[in-house]
Amino acid sequence: MTLALRPATEADFEPLLDLSVRVLRADLERLGRFLPERRRARMRAVFEAGELRVIERDGVRLGCIGIAPAADHIALHSAYIEPGFQGCGVGAGGVAAALAGLPDLPIRIEVLRDSRAHRFWERLGFIRLGEDGVDWLYERPARLGAAPPPA
Repeated sequence: MTLALRPATEADFEPLLDLSVRVLRADLERLGRFLPERRRARMRAVFEAGELRVIERDGVRLGCIGIAPAADHIALHSAYIEPGFQGCGVGAGGVAAALAGLPDLPIRIEVLRDSRAHRFWERLGFIRLGEDGVDWLYERPARLGAAPPPA
């Protein structure tokens, strides 16, 4: 499966906001944290920062991922895959594409507590380091040029 990443444009905002709601809503409601206006504001902030990439195959939008390189690590965020494409390698392929060509630094992500997504990140070599509020903090150590393990 050949995936492509491209910077998100304003035309992607509403579809990706909708995707994030569909992916996150059940977990956010379980935690008592789902507020549509907060979800919109958080997605808008990611768009304005220019960190969001759209994951596509053959021109079809399958998801997105945010990438924020820092001096000592790379932060991933906003990783949302269309539910019909979850479990098919799109997420792992999107992560690999997002990290391609970036410095070999530790990679960090925050994942909602008790989310099903924990298994995905652990399969990619991420280790739970702790928690911060409703998020569990994960890191994949630098691999000295190695590609992420297959999902």
